[in-house]
Amino acid sequence: MRAVNGQRNDIVADKPNGFELRKCIFPLGRWQIAIWWVERMRANPVIEHHGELVSLDPLVNLLADDMKAVNAMILQRLASDVPLIPELAGHLIAAGGKRIRPMMTLAGAQIAGGSAHAVGLATAVEFIHSATLLHDDVIDESNLRRGRDTANALWGNEASVLVGDFLFARAFELMVEAGDITVLGQLANASARITEGEIKQMTIAGMPDTPQDTYFDVITGKTAILFAAAAAAGAKLAGANDNDVAVMHDYGLQLGLAFQLMDDAMDYGVSSSAMGKNIGDDFIDQKITLPVILAWQDGDANDREFWQRTMGDGNSADGDLATAQAILARHNAIDRSIAIAGDYANAAIAALSRLSSPNQNQMPIIVALGAAARFSAARQN
Repeated sequence: MRAVNGQRNDIVADKPNGFELRKCIFPLGRWQIAIWWVERMRANPVIEHHGELVSLDPLVNLLADDMKAVNAMILQRLASDVPLIPELAGHLIAAGGKRIRPMMTLAGAQIAGGSAHAVGLATAVEFIHSATLLHDDVIDESNLRRGRDTANALWGNEASVLVGDFLFARAFELMVEAGDITVLGQLANASARITEGEIKQMTIAGMPDTPQDTYFDVITGKTAILFAAAAAAGAKLAGANDNDVAVMHDYGLQLGLAFQLMDDAMDYGVSSSAMGKNIGDDFIDQKITLPVILAWQDGDANDREFWQRTMGDGNSADGDLATAQAILARHNAIDRSIAIAGDYANAAIAALSRLSSPNQNQMPIIVALGAAARFSAARQN
């Protein structure tokens, strides 16, 4: 098992040290300069946090037309003779979000030259994600999602669960229509892994002494695996070779881990208006995340008594969230979690360097994916 800064890193791809310029792949000129920037982003922490390449915008702009088609297909496939279904599901989907998971599918397809079925598959991925959000909000008893009232707060738990089931069914229809049994298997497996991750998360709730390995197993299942499967499925559907399908799977996995690590760090350090959900929800719900695990591991008897009372026994009082934030700050747990997210983002960028003989036409999407990876570990919402 390998480690980065003393932390678990056994599922991270090998990351070359320092600067690497791949002179033999690209002709001298703007394309070589572009890949130079991707490599420099990985090697130089100053450049990693400055400039437009630390952004989701390049990927959004490149995929804008396809994402318009995805949004149109979402509306089309939400149609039902039961009015509550499009009303409730539309409430969640209309709230927006980054749509980064379907973009993973579209980007994976572009790496291999594109596919006529990519839009349908990306829509399926968004439906899978939306279904899990509906179910999650019921389990967590959440009342705020993306800055709006949750569906369960407005329509109740039963309706939310059933509409989530409807979205899963629609997703599988679209997956079948893609006509590739391997792709169907990838996303079906990912759906099962998401459920396993959520169940594992439930089993460690209230256990601040949870090992880091267990936490990473949880977030791999509940979050990262869908990023990975979405990217790999898009590449496979478009006819990518086995190496490039594996590269996109690895890229999506590392990006998804960075994304979830940042989400967990922000729960203690970003305002509700910025996050679009209530700050401190993880603390109140006794969810065990990396900042708490780090603070428990480094804490003294008083710290551990606090975590056991609040996170373990669920006996929280006014002011306890502020105390938790102070303990986390004392142990630098938030910044350390963000640094680990950065390691995973860099691993995602490193994965892209293993693509088979990339050409000039692929360069814009490769650069955009690198920028998206850095964004995943630098975002504030």
